[in-house]
Amino acid sequence: MDSPHGASVTAEDFGLKGPRGWAFRGLGVDAGPGSLVAIEGPSGSGRTCLLLALTGRMRPTEGQAKIGGLRLPRKMAAVRRIAALGPVPGVSELDPAFTVAEHLRERALLQRRFDGSLRALLRPRAERIATAQGRIDAALDAAGLDPATLPKGERTSVRDLERLEALRLSIALALIGGPRLLAVDDTDLKLSDAERAEAWELLRSVAAGGTTVLAVCSQAPEDAITLRTDTAAGDTAAGGDPTGEDTTGADRTGEDTTEEGTADAFAETGRA
Repeated sequence: MDSPHGASVTAEDFGLKGPRGWAFRGLGVDAGPGSLVAIEGPSGSGRTCLLLALTGRMRPTEGQAKIGGLRLPRKMAAVRRIAALGPVPGVSELDPAFTVAEHLRERALLQRRFDGSLRALLRPRAERIATAQGRIDAALDAAGLDPATLPKGERTSVRDLERLEALRLSIALALIGGPRLLAVDDTDLKLSDAERAEAWELLRSVAAGGTTVLAVCSQAPEDAITLRTDTAAGDTAAGGDPTGEDTTGADRTGEDTTEEGTADAFAETGRA
């Protein structure tokens, strides 16, 4: 049963196919609300496609999944309303020319415009501003980002942020809306060992606060529930043909076909 906040994530024989092959196939997971779920695998193994499929942004080809009790693909729009994306290249990237303050104000305004009730929209301006600032402060605190420590404070441009600072900002922006599920791509990309440990500690903190976390990575921490996409091509346990015939469209000698399938799946959803 779901908690009032976090969303459970369950899937069985879950797969997504592009015109030239499977991005991923035969995957399963059973994670309760407030879990930390790591999607582990090499680049090109369908990690991002799986992340987007489980958040209602890409339509799966086979299998079944439920996010917070909402069945995919039937309830994709409803899943999108309870799931927020952190950094996902080509989908929810930060604008390098924007400052930290501009990103935060824009997200707060969008949150109020599209998710607020009519009564909230009609509140006095001072009250609306105070509410928005409260959301921003809470999200920054949860993401462990103190703008005062940045080179130019809130006026620091995204292009001047360190990789871990940019990750914290992206997560703060996602948390402004109070999602039940947070999805983060390339969690450990270009991070030192110390920074990688900080990033996982941050995601553990978010999950401990009740928000379920899905995080793409090359190496999952031991305490995470792990979904491995690198076993999904031509593997019986991951949905391959038990006769030994490769039905996934993946080349057993390499990952080229899997990468093509992933790219095609992105293109098919207009997210290339």
